[in-house]
Amino acid sequence: MNTYRSEPYALNLGGRLIPLDRPLVMGILNVTAESFYEASQVHTAEAIARRARAIVSEGGAIIDIGACSTKPGLAPVSEEEELRRLEWALPIIRASVPDAILSVDTFRASVAERCVKEHGVHIVNDISGGKMDEHMYDTVARLGVPYILTHHGSVVWQEMMYDLAERINRLHLMGMNDIIVDPGFGFGKTIEENYRLMAHLEELHLLECPLLVGVSRKSMIYNLLDCTPDEALNGTTALHTVALTKGAHILRVHDVKTAVEAITIVKKIHNS
Repeated sequence: MNTYRSEPYALNLGGRLIPLDRPLVMGILNVTAESFYEASQVHTAEAIARRARAIVSEGGAIIDIGACSTKPGLAPVSEEEELRRLEWALPIIRASVPDAILSVDTFRASVAERCVKEHGVHIVNDISGGKMDEHMYDTVARLGVPYILTHHGSVVWQEMMYDLAERINRLHLMGMNDIIVDPGFGFGKTIEENYRLMAHLEELHLLECPLLVGVSRKSMIYNLLDCTPDEALNGTTALHTVALTKGAHILRVHDVKTAVEAITIVKKIHNS
């Protein structure tokens, strides 16, 4: 499906080598009360278990657990509160779907380390790209887990590419092998910049890392279409389809089933 690299990427996830010849779906599980899309929030043990099982049963390969919302204009919860939420939720998730690949959505190195060491989390998803905690790169390099490097800021193309390339190189020099690039749709970008980024997404393959796209129900959709996050699924699927045709390897989503269906259809077209 990916026409931008002769050999598919693969990720080492807890000793399992997972090929990315077919795009993967990362399902969002928020144990927060602050996330912009309220339907994604789960607040009871039963709801957490139900959401985890639904992600897997609908075809999701990865569960991304977040406990500290990065909603624009909202102050993040304390490190203690983030850890409390995660250490409550992770055992429930692990018991419900013991074989699932788990990712923790955090910009704090100490939180990432605790989740990996004590709860067996496989991936660290850092929306700050290492800019909010100077210890993050050292931590993920020492832990040896795949790291999602997110670009945060406006899209001045050459500057963005240089910044990502410099950070990738720094991580490689520290011994990191599995780096996933997230271009950061919605993070410090205008609507115009978000769509320019999507229009040129294939150019990010020059970085020689798997690409993660996270546009699910974001403001770049609902502001453009003059709707609410609840009404933004159709726009989300449209953008997922575009991203897949441009070689996206992972889709981070609220709605797993529709994303899996988009992958199936685009793959069928590609192979026809």
